[in-house]
Amino acid sequence: MSAAHPSRLPKLERFLSSPRHNPTALHLILAAQLRRMRVAAALSPIAAGDVLRCSESKISRLERGEVQLKERDVTDLLRLYGASVQETEEFRALVRQSNQSGWWHQFDDVLPKWFDKFIGLQEAASVIRTYEVLLVPGLLQTPQYAGAVAAADSRLTQDKKVVGRRVELRLARQKLLDYPMAPKLWVVLEEAVLHRQVAEREVMCGQLRHLAEMAQRPNIQVQIIPFTAPECVTSGFPITHLRFDPPELPEIVYLEHVRDAVYLDKAEETEQYRSILDGLLNAAECPEASLRRIQDAALKYC
Repeated sequence: MSAAHPSRLPKLERFLSSPRHNPTALHLILAAQLRRMRVAAALSPIAAGDVLRCSESKISRLERGEVQLKERDVTDLLRLYGASVQETEEFRALVRQSNQSGWWHQFDDVLPKWFDKFIGLQEAASVIRTYEVLLVPGLLQTPQYAGAVAAADSRLTQDKKVVGRRVELRLARQKLLDYPMAPKLWVVLEEAVLHRQVAEREVMCGQLRHLAEMAQRPNIQVQIIPFTAPECVTSGFPITHLRFDPPELPEIVYLEHVRDAVYLDKAEETEQYRSILDGLLNAAECPEASLRRIQDAALKYC
C-alpha cells in the first residue's frame, strides 16, 4: 500500500485562523477525512473496527463526528490507511485542537447541551439560511429584545442573572457577523415577526430599526413574506440551513424543538428542506421591498 501524501489533509486555514477557536467544525472535518481515507484505501468499516477492536457501528459514528476522536485510535487508523508519519503527526495535532472547548463553553451554566453543536456549526458556516415564523432571529436581535424573549421563555427561571447570561451568549454569537470572513446570512421572515409585540414599544422600535440597519449590510439579506402570500408557502416552524466552504462538511439543517433539536445531514433530507426554503424565498418580497416593510412596521412603535 502506498504512503499517503500530506496534501490529503483538508485545508483548515479558515478555522485555525478564526478569531475564536471553533473545535466543532474541526472535529467534523477530521471525522469526514477519516472516512475518505478509509474509502481511498478500499477498506470496509469492519476492517477499521477490527483494528480498534470495536464494532462497525462505532466506526460509523466516529466518521460522522458523533464520538470524540482519540489520538491513539486515529494513529491506528491512519497506519491502516497508509498515512505517512508526517501526515499522522499533523492529524494528531489537529485532533488535540478539536478536543478543546469552544469559546461558548464559558456559558455552560445557561447553554442547553443540544445547542452546543449548533453554535460551533454556525460559526463555521459560509452561508446561513434561516426562516422564522414569530421572532427575529437571534443573530439579529438587540440586547433588549433578546432579554424580553429570554425572560418570557417558560424553560427559564425568572432569575435576572440567568436571563442576563442568556442575553450575553446571544450577543457573543452575533460577533461572527463582524468576522473578516463573515458568513452570508440570508433571512426569510413571516410578516407576523414585524407585528408581534414581544416587548414594550420602545424595545420593538429599537429592534425593527436595528433589523433594517442590519438588512443593509452587504453580507446580510432579509426578505419578508407578506400576510397576502398563499398559506401553502409557510412551513409553520423555524428552519436553519447551514452550508460550508470545505467539501469535508456536508450541508446541515437545524430544527429546534422545545427541549431539544434535530440535526439533519443526509443529502436527501437537506435537499428537502433546501427546496422548502427556496419556496419560502420565492414567496417573499425582494430585499428592497422587504426593507421598506420593516421600516414601515417600525413607525408603528417609534
